[in-house]
Amino acid sequence: MPHSVRVRDLFDGLGERLQLSWIAGQAGADEPLLQPGTHAITGIIAGPLNYIHPNRVQVIGPSEADYLEGLGVDGRQQALRQLFADQPALVMLVDGIDAPPELATLADETATALMRSPLPDSQVLDNLQYYASLFLSEKTTLHGVFLEVLGMGVLLTGDPAVGKSELALDLITRGSRLVADDAPEFTRIAPDIISGTCPALLREFLEVRGLGILNIRAMFGDSAIKRTKYLRLIVHLKRMSSEQISGMDRLSGAHTDREVLGVSVPQVTVPVAPGRNLSVLVESAVRNHLLRLKGYDAAEVLIERQQQAILEQS
Repeated sequence: MPHSVRVRDLFDGLGERLQLSWIAGQAGADEPLLQPGTHAITGIIAGPLNYIHPNRVQVIGPSEADYLEGLGVDGRQQALRQLFADQPALVMLVDGIDAPPELATLADETATALMRSPLPDSQVLDNLQYYASLFLSEKTTLHGVFLEVLGMGVLLTGDPAVGKSELALDLITRGSRLVADDAPEFTRIAPDIISGTCPALLREFLEVRGLGILNIRAMFGDSAIKRTKYLRLIVHLKRMSSEQISGMDRLSGAHTDREVLGVSVPQVTVPVAPGRNLSVLVESAVRNHLLRLKGYDAAEVLIERQQQAILEQS
């Protein structure tokens, strides 16, 4: 597990999205939610009230509340004591239901967090499981600048001082959005999907040599920042001489694949040389990649035209 995830971390991360309110059991804020060895795909940390296979987050919705109410006072108290005896990290009331009278008292006695959300149980469970998968999934940090360019997640890589940050700044002025500079974090959230985000410490900042640290949100507004984005393309910047550039494949360019967390990500190498407009080249690489995803390859079309022209002349 990358790091310990506590109840307070979940409240901070999902409190606004799930409209959470903390009812009782604040003493359990540091209780760990995720256990070592939990699998990212099959590990379920949250589910409806379950006494046979207790979840770390026990969700109580209208159906569970009706069940508890039907047990009568003595039966309900016994069921609730059994609930807390299984030591859940968090008990969450959903659909805006009211807590049984004994629930808050037992939560405080056992230092178990008790929260409420007005959202339906299906929506709450989806968010809880997605939240858990982000922390349990494989992660890696890649050096570069991660941007949203023309709606696509693009990672700019290259040697130090090759001009990644300057290029990113130019792209931002043309409408792209910054996700992360220098050390974007990537997580495999599905077998073929890599999601990138920015460490909280570096969020919104871009370092440009000669200018220092720039706050992109303060300079360009909220629309210039993107919290997360799927990684779809890597643009590798490489210093090349005129001779090296002339030696590149003029039909297909320098396309390859790079493996990130076991997922093959397309990579295109863009030569860096005086007089080349890199921002236009990167945007063109993104547009060309979008066409290739749709099955259109300009080099193949040109070759077919040449072959057709030769056949017609012969």
